[in-house]
Amino acid sequence: METVYLETTFISYLVALPARDLVVAAHQQITRDWWQQRRQHFRCVVSPVVIDEVSSGDESEIKKRLEIVGPLDVLAASTDAEELTQAIMDSGVLPEKAVRDAAHIAVAAVHGVEYLLTWNCRHLANAQISPRVQVVCKRQGFRMPVICTPEELLEEDADE
Repeated sequence: METVYLETTFISYLVALPARDLVVAAHQQITRDWWQQRRQHFRCVVSPVVIDEVSSGDESEIKKRLEIVGPLDVLAASTDAEELTQAIMDSGVLPEKAVRDAAHIAVAAVHGVEYLLTWNCRHLANAQISPRVQVVCKRQGFRMPVICTPEELLEEDADE
């Protein structure tokens, strides 16, 4: 069974109240569709970085997010993941403020995760950034997971 790393934006979109912004509302619905239709086809995992991120903010939202991540496997942070995070940051591909985004990639890569599911298209699911991060991962001896949105990981219905 393939493994999917659920990045924080996925968890947040899954439990958030419907947004007024039509694009965000559509992303939320796609996230819920993926969760209902596709999650059983994958081993879903998170990391301590995700746990930390979903544990901040509004108390009622924290509770909803922790209910989602609670039953999931938590991938251990390791020296290899810390070193890969640092290599990604040292490469200059991501700005300093995106160190947690580098950590998401690093933990997933070190653990051999196939997919990293996110709505963060600024630093993660970004067609210009991903290939450059992939080079860093390969140089460090790891295969970067496919970084994609839930929409990209929805399976087409055979009846369509």
